Order: sequence, then structure tokens, then C-alpha cells
Amino acid sequence: MLTFITAVFFLIITPGPGVLTVAGNGAAYGFRAGFPYLLGVVGGSLVVMGLVASGLAALVFSIPYVREVLLGASLCYLLYLAWRIASSGSGIAIIETDKPLGFLNGAALSLINPKGYAVFTTIVGGFNFHPENAAIELAMKFVIFTSMSVPIHILWNGLGASLKRLPLGPKGQRAVNIAMAVSMLMVVALAVYYESVR
Repeated sequence: MLTFITAVFFLIITPGPGVLTVAGNGAAYGFRAGFPYLLGVVGGSLVVMGLVASGLAALVFSIPYVREVLLGASLCYLLYLAWRIASSGSGIAIIETDKPLGFLNGAALSLINPKGYAVFTTIVGGFNFHPENAAIELAMKFVIFTSMSVPIHILWNGLGASLKRLPLGPKGQRAVNIAMAVSMLMVVALAVYYESVR
């Protein structure tokens, strides 16, 4: 079980679309305003974990081009989220962006991110620490993941929000928001590169 806990910890805490957007949302809108999005990311992840555990995800991914469609949708959505964060609080935004990303934004990101399905396939299918009862093991995996995911995402939200509290002024804050968005775009670029060499 300790190996499973360690693996989950590093899978969640390392920068990826979920934690980067949580941190970016916190940096753009503040700690409290970032909570609904944070809960959406975690809630959507639990749904994905359930889809993987039920076998439904494997069935859907057996359909030709589903992975590519989901990758395209998640990349476009990440670009949208990066733009929302980068343009928050700016005077040149095309649409109103002073409303923080919400629960549905976070859940949608988790649900369309094909990398999440790969991660949960590893989490659900590997690390058999209770082989005598698969149902108990699966329930424990859900509890462990949730009990680790929530505080780690709160930590990332807090790290992002701490940037907002720095006395940077409007230009400095905008630079922080743009830097967070660029970090997300780097994740997009890495995802595209990874898929191109698979």
C-alpha cells in the first residue's frame, strides 16, 4: 500500500494540466475563488477513475479515433483555459474574464484529458495491495486518491494565490498570469509531441 500511496502522491503533485490550471486560477482570481474549479478537477478525476474501474473507458477507447478526438478537445480546452488565465484582469480582454473558472470548467478538463485515463488505468489496475478482496482494494484506492488529491490541489491553489498577494502591481500581476498560461501551453506542446512520437 505504501508503494501505491507514493505513486499517487507523485502522480498528483507533479505539474500537469490539472494542477497547473488550479495554480493559474488561484494566481488570477485568488485562493477562495479558486475552490470551485479545484473541486471540479478532483470530482472529474474521480468520475474518470470510476469509468476506468468499470471498464467503460476501455470500451470507449477501443473505438477508432476516440483518443485523438479527446486529445484534440483537451488541447483546445487547455488553450482556452490558458487564455482565460492570461487575460484575467487585463483591459484588452475580448470577453469578460473577471469571473473565475468554476466547477464545471474543472470537471470538463478532467473528463476530456486522455492522459488522466492512462494514469487511472495504472492506479486502478496496478499496485495490488489487497488481492483477497478486489472490491475493498478498489474502495481503498478511491479513498486514498481523494484524501491525497484534495489537499495537494489546495496546496497548488494556495501557491497560485500567494503570487496574487505579492505587491506586484497590475503589470506584475499580469506578467504572473501570462507566465502561468505559458506553463500550461508548455504542457500542451509536450502532449502534442508525446502523441506524435507514439
